[in-house]
Amino acid sequence: MGFLAIGINHKTAAVDVRERVAFSPEQLAEALQRMRVDTATQEVAILSTCNRTEIYCSQDTPDAERVLRWLADYHGLPAEQLTGSSYQYQESAAVRHMMRVASGLDSMVLGEPQILGQMKDAWQAARTAGTLGPQLDRLFQSTFNTVKQVRTDTAIGENPVSVAFAAVSLSRQIFSDLRRSTALLIGAGETITLVARHLYQQGVSKIIVANRTLERAQLLSDELGGRAIVLNQIPDVLAECDIVISSTASPLPILGKGAVERALRQRRHKPMFMVDIAVPRDIEPEVGRLADVYLYTVDDLHEVIAENLRSRQGAADAAERLIELGTDEFMQRLRALAAVDVLRRYRQKAEALRDQELTRAMSRLQRGGDPAAVMTEMARALTNKLLHDPSVQLKQMTAEGRADALALAQELFALEADQAPTLTPPQGKP
Repeated sequence: MGFLAIGINHKTAAVDVRERVAFSPEQLAEALQRMRVDTATQEVAILSTCNRTEIYCSQDTPDAERVLRWLADYHGLPAEQLTGSSYQYQESAAVRHMMRVASGLDSMVLGEPQILGQMKDAWQAARTAGTLGPQLDRLFQSTFNTVKQVRTDTAIGENPVSVAFAAVSLSRQIFSDLRRSTALLIGAGETITLVARHLYQQGVSKIIVANRTLERAQLLSDELGGRAIVLNQIPDVLAECDIVISSTASPLPILGKGAVERALRQRRHKPMFMVDIAVPRDIEPEVGRLADVYLYTVDDLHEVIAENLRSRQGAADAAERLIELGTDEFMQRLRALAAVDVLRRYRQKAEALRDQELTRAMSRLQRGGDPAAVMTEMARALTNKLLHDPSVQLKQMTAEGRADALALAQELFALEADQAPTLTPPQGKP
């Protein structure tokens, strides 16, 4: 059984491609179960964020092409559309990639911490859907432990560098004094929560939180002394908002060109700054063509983010070393677990032989056999039976010219290797 990681991210695909293969939280359980059946996959988890969609799975024979074809079919896309923008990793490379992703080393914002929470959500979703088996669960747990060590032993997460922070930094470039601005935040998830806190720290005078459920919006707005509304109330407040930042899991745009045009007329064309962090996008792209609107997507935040990365570059090298150690340790444990299964089956076989000889010996003793002779015969018979199969197999391997067989046998049985015999390959073999 082998590990496979396959997906697309902000480095390999533009936002219009990423949004077409994104999974909403409501889709995940059904998608996980369908993929396991459709691709003959034993264990599977899906990570879907604004910057990436990745599938982690365990298969008897890793088949990246089949998984990629399933991803395209599920979202109604031609497979070739994803071929050029996807990547795949197998075995230790898949383990390393997963640890790098969870540590924030593969993120748009180096070292951003939100991805770890999203990785835990992916683990929980697979667990709830019943597609998280023991192998994949061990990989997730090792990943979480490695990320914990990275966060503890390096400075990669010390500075406030994130998509949320970048969005607020960009708003400061548009509005010199945020204290006079009103912000509308659409959504109430982790990213919007971070945006809200950054804006609050910058002294934004008024924060309005819009969400599908009023209760969730109320929790966040109460924390910041703001106001909570539901999504269909956005047109009523849009005209008073200078800053609009949106991040929801909606499959369709929430804010359209017509609503923004009406708001601009009411504002007498006072500029509006908008950041659409969502994938799929929450704000129609046509809004960006309107005069007096500054609309940015996650892909537009690169320059702002780059300015905040320098302090994390040194820590990234140390983090990479920790991830290499974490990958090696996990693969060693995985190989050890494979040996445990073989040893378990061999022990069961040995115990069956033991019980067989013990039953025979007890029967002879009950018939009045000499105890010493019975014990001697039992020991001889058990020894012969335990050594029979290894002896046959070792002779067969050496006869086939497998030069490593004797050395492995000497190591396996802890024998002193005074001088291993030199094997001559069988006639006709190189």
